[in-house]
Amino acid sequence: MKLSITISFLIALIAAPALAQTQPAAIASQNQTEVAGEYTYARSNAPPGGCGCFSLNGGSGSIAQPLGSAYYAFVFDTTVVHASGISSGNYDLTLSVFTAGFRIRPMPRARWNPFGQLLVGAEHASGSLVEGATPAATDPAIVFAMNVGGGLDRKFNGHWSLRVVEADYLMTQSSNRVNDLQNNLRISSGLIYRFGERAR
Repeated sequence: MKLSITISFLIALIAAPALAQTQPAAIASQNQTEVAGEYTYARSNAPPGGCGCFSLNGGSGSIAQPLGSAYYAFVFDTTVVHASGISSGNYDLTLSVFTAGFRIRPMPRARWNPFGQLLVGAEHASGSLVEGATPAATDPAIVFAMNVGGGLDRKFNGHWSLRVVEADYLMTQSSNRVNDLQNNLRISSGLIYRFGERAR
């Protein structure tokens, strides 16, 4: 079910630029390298199988390099979030996630500028929740992670933008002795700076 939703989401994103060609060029298309720094909130679950859910806070950074046009870009994203006081055991947890993949902007000329993305990579968990004598603790190894979602940017000028919101489903596969799967919600907001000349 989740796979079919992801595939449908990607098909819709790929088709969107063709529909966006008729949009007035109020802002010049930008074929610039993009660097973003964001505050990040994440919601995760422990123990597995239910929602003894807890919140994590931290930051994200990303670099996006356009692939020949303003519609598509290759993205590298890193996120580090932390939580303490988890459950009655007062555990702590730090998640470090490193993913890369592709982003699409269906309306690159718009001042209010939405995007969608699919990134895959690796995650590492540390802290007493995964390293101590807890029911879920095993080897806190580097494991697979997937990040799918999108967001909305607000352009100010040729270089600066505000990332109003970015919302992603972040899947991680840390060992938990039950299903080795965590379904996380990641929400971010921050500033973007674009380097280089604008495409004409």
